[in-house]
Amino acid sequence: MKREEYIKTRLLDLSCYWYDIILILAAVLFLLFGILDYFVSPEKFSMFFVLRLSVAGLLLCLFLLNKLFRKLGKSKFFLYASSSLATIASAIAIEIMILALGGHKSFYYAGLNLIVICVLGFFLINLAFSAILGMSVYLVYIIPILFSGPITDRATFIANNFFFLSTMLLAIVWRSLSQKTLIKNLGLQYDLDREREHLALYSNQLENLVEERTRELNKSELMYRSLFEHANDGIMIMDTGGTILNVNNKICELHGFDRDSFIGANLTVFETEEDKALFHERMQQILDGESLLYETRHYKKNGEKITLEVSSRALEVDGNILVQAFHRDITEKKRLQSQLLHSQKMDSVGQLAGGIAHDFNNILASILGFAEIILLDEEVEEGVGRRIKQIEGAARKAAQLVSKLLSFARRADFDTYPFNINMVITDTVDMISRLIPRNIRIRKALMEPIPAVKGDPNQIEQVIMNLILNARDAMPEGGELLILTAPFELEKGAPLPLPEMAPGSYIRLSVSDTGVGISEKHLSRIFEPFFTTKAKAKGTGLGLAMVYGIVKAHKGYITVNSRPGKGTTFEIYLPVSDVSSPVRITPVVESEIGGHATILAIDDEMDILQIIEEILSRKGFQVLATEDPLRALAMYREKHASIDLVITDILMPAMNGAQLVDGIRTINPLVKVIGITGFSAGDQVRCDAVLKKPFTGSKLLSTIHEVLGAGRN
Repeated sequence: MKREEYIKTRLLDLSCYWYDIILILAAVLFLLFGILDYFVSPEKFSMFFVLRLSVAGLLLCLFLLNKLFRKLGKSKFFLYASSSLATIASAIAIEIMILALGGHKSFYYAGLNLIVICVLGFFLINLAFSAILGMSVYLVYIIPILFSGPITDRATFIANNFFFLSTMLLAIVWRSLSQKTLIKNLGLQYDLDREREHLALYSNQLENLVEERTRELNKSELMYRSLFEHANDGIMIMDTGGTILNVNNKICELHGFDRDSFIGANLTVFETEEDKALFHERMQQILDGESLLYETRHYKKNGEKITLEVSSRALEVDGNILVQAFHRDITEKKRLQSQLLHSQKMDSVGQLAGGIAHDFNNILASILGFAEIILLDEEVEEGVGRRIKQIEGAARKAAQLVSKLLSFARRADFDTYPFNINMVITDTVDMISRLIPRNIRIRKALMEPIPAVKGDPNQIEQVIMNLILNARDAMPEGGELLILTAPFELEKGAPLPLPEMAPGSYIRLSVSDTGVGISEKHLSRIFEPFFTTKAKAKGTGLGLAMVYGIVKAHKGYITVNSRPGKGTTFEIYLPVSDVSSPVRITPVVESEIGGHATILAIDDEMDILQIIEEILSRKGFQVLATEDPLRALAMYREKHASIDLVITDILMPAMNGAQLVDGIRTINPLVKVIGITGFSAGDQVRCDAVLKKPFTGSKLLSTIHEVLGAGRN
């Protein structure tokens, strides 16, 4: 198709298109202007409405016929004919209204102006034809006016004609200019279409090559996308500002969000406050060319925090710098590491506490011993005696504090035998129920029957009591305290509640409250000695430390889960006893005696040695005392025939109690030995009895009585 033919065809198509729009618009406006008739000339409204309805119907019929003739390929002929009919019919209808409303004085001539604008402005057919139609409209207006009677209002008549002809002139000028522009644009469009055809030829030549390369690229993209989407680690692509451009499925799985939630968001939205502060520093290191490996914490959709190990580096892609980051979930790993480190720290703190407690016990043994000796003197004044008793009472309180430290350090000595933990729980709850406010409900869910555990029920009672009282303090406004027991079988390979926990059969004791909870920064320290969040004078900070030590001493494990405002749960795992029937051991009744036996006493602490010597001398015993274990061994070798009993400290420099006792027993295997210790180490020495520091004179004498026999003098 040639250029001129293309332009004519496009003009005809555009004329038909706009002609359809004008016909519909004109039909609507003809009916809509009936409202004006109602207000201007209500007495002629009916006549005008019939006239308007007729013209609107004609226009709609022409619209339908235009559609039909376009399908038949005769749109050009019909366009000329129908546009002429529509223009003349519309002009005649308006002229009838003008004549009915004052002729040359009627302002309805404005309707003819609208017809001229439509004919000259929107009919893109021949300009001369459009001008003829416009002039026909003017003739339809002017001829009846001139022949209908005299012109009485010349000013209005002249003004109407002036505005009418001005409108037509402006429409012709605008139409001429716009049609030139349109023809120019159509020519450019024609040229552009020709260029497109040439490009299509080149495109066809390249199509096979592109298709082949595309298949290769699709294969490569499919492979790398598969690696991206199905990687075991989360992969995130960001720009240099941290805006996320793409993520794989693993990232969505780790965080609980869908892909759309990530795309366009900034990485800092998902990071915790601590890590947000490090974001810019880390990003700068990455952009400086470093391959950065770091740990961070992100929020999940449910509000929980997840710990991630991130390997990140910057890449240049198509001239743009992108940041690629691999995310690996190490939450469980960090939890186990934290528990292991906490366990190791608690063991270290326990060793320190045990060492301090041992030294304190020596000091307290001296204080209590000398206080007791002073009080045995009948010549002591009453005021002095009262003050000595106060000193003794303070020392005994200190001894109780040291005892708690030793429990934490797992160096306290206690009797063990199988017992029913449910009975201990019931007895303990009954005993301290009066200390629990009425607004706290205690609920027990104790599984029966339940296997026995091996240990000291008095010690476990202390554990339960401490946990209940702590729960009470955590619920000042009231709440619920739940105590549960149930067997727990930890099989090999199963998830571990604690990393150091060994497989086996346990009894799980759970104590839960609905109280204020424990903050995350305090949670890792609650088992440390002297650490407390209670108000001053409300706690020593040794309660949970003692609980921890007792549980560990029973070869058990303890965990804690807590969130501020959500309550706290302590879970204790105690090994099941291999003896099914609980038995009880009857404690030895202490007794104070005197006698004339010869006793060899050894202690590197001179104060304690002096106390032992004086107490036994007062009761008639013959005492050989020395602070040097090597000298003691020589003394026993020389006088063993006359020595009835050896009392020795277990922890001493140069030679400890175990070595000394072994040396003595090589001389006399039947020798009676009492070991003295600040904490439980007597099972390491072959002793007949162990005396724990600090001890009273009566306890010393009753222990001697047990070892030598009640009948010995």
